[in-house]
Amino acid sequence: MTRTPEPRKTLEPDQVAFWLARHPDFFVGREGLLQQLKVPHPHIDGAVSLLERLVLDLRTRAERAEGRLDHLLDTARHTESQYRRLRDTLLVLLEAPDRDALAQALATQMSERFATPAVALWCAPELSDAEPAMPQPPRQVLDHHAGTRLNALLDGRTSRCARLGLSDWKRLIPHAPAPEKPGSCAITRLAAGDTLGYLVLASPDAEQYRASMDTQFSEYLGDVVARLLTRLGPVEKAWHER
Repeated sequence: MTRTPEPRKTLEPDQVAFWLARHPDFFVGREGLLQQLKVPHPHIDGAVSLLERLVLDLRTRAERAEGRLDHLLDTARHTESQYRRLRDTLLVLLEAPDRDALAQALATQMSERFATPAVALWCAPELSDAEPAMPQPPRQVLDHHAGTRLNALLDGRTSRCARLGLSDWKRLIPHAPAPEKPGSCAITRLAAGDTLGYLVLASPDAEQYRASMDTQFSEYLGDVVARLLTRLGPVEKAWHER
């Protein structure tokens, strides 16, 4: 009696992939088979050999890696440039003989080195009580209304980037002409133990200080400015918000 041969079983693609993954040396000695295999081209109609496809995949990976490397290099160059500009700015601030000179030097440096067209340095009243003359712009004497609004914009944070409406610009940057449209700002609370005031960096460009931006730079600058304010004159008592 003749036995009928069993029909051949068709392997599922996942089974083939699993088997090849378990036997990575299958093509050793079968290199000619690699040349016969055809796979779809990733960008055009038609098929190419498996080796050609591998070359294409490797080239794509290399291009992506090169793109990531270029991005990292650009970020590193930007960080180094910002560090150098900040270093030069701080060296200039350290030479300021008084608080008004400090504020004016800060505004000049921020404009020339960081393209920030407007700066306001709101100082607690106690910082100017013993001074013979009223503070000069961009230095301002902090009052209750300005302090309340700055606190509201900070929303409980030490430093924050935010949209700056026209009414806020006129109130918080009174010495600089208000733009025709809302701008943006970076606000930092100045503190050296107690609150000494606020630093406001403002721009008519609504995108220059976006809310999503990191504030590490402005916080560091604020820390330095706060300590210079106390060093350049006595602080008898700190101003506390009501």
